[in-house]
Amino acid sequence: NGQIWKYCEPVGNHPMMTELLLKRAGEVAPGVDPAEASLLIVAHGTDLNENSAVAAKREAEKIRALGKYAAVLNVYMEEPPLVSDWRKLTETPNVVVVPFFISDGLHSYEDIPVLLGIASERSGSSSRRAGGVKERRLPSGRNHRGGRLGNRPSLMSHARGEIFGRNPYKIAGRSLFYAPSIGTDPGFADIIVEQAHRL
Repeated sequence: NGQIWKYCEPVGNHPMMTELLLKRAGEVAPGVDPAEASLLIVAHGTDLNENSAVAAKREAEKIRALGKYAAVLNVYMEEPPLVSDWRKLTETPNVVVVPFFISDGLHSYEDIPVLLGIASERSGSSSRRAGGVKERRLPSGRNHRGGRLGNRPSLMSHARGEIFGRNPYKIAGRSLFYAPSIGTDPGFADIIVEQAHRL
């Protein structure tokens, strides 16, 4: 039919991502001195494919090299370093968390807040595989391959966006700032267009 399809690199690989992450971190924690803050870039991570963590790790390294934040860490939902260990991983009075996802959804509205300790997990979400082995699952009730476990209702129906409007979260004398996913920033569209123009 004469069509030519061109396949772009993932947008997370674009050089403009670093600037966008810094912008988002500054917007979610206005007035916070980066020298007194740790920046956590949260990605999914998985033990099924090591490439899942590469982009977040690269961005953390680039931002760390700028020397603006007291600490910059790439953390993950399903592989070490775990986002749930943020209290052990950071020492600063302020912690800024930016999910490295293309859009907000189950992970940013529910899973990550539960792992951070800023939202409660609903009950009735445990599940077992055949043979009685407990299935590894996220707080949303999904297993690590995205399948739904159990029949628990999602928090998303009533928490959409609210979780981001309650900053800062005060936990053990520290302030935690939780941002929407990086892909929701209006500048993300510019990265997509730029990525397409590179072909």
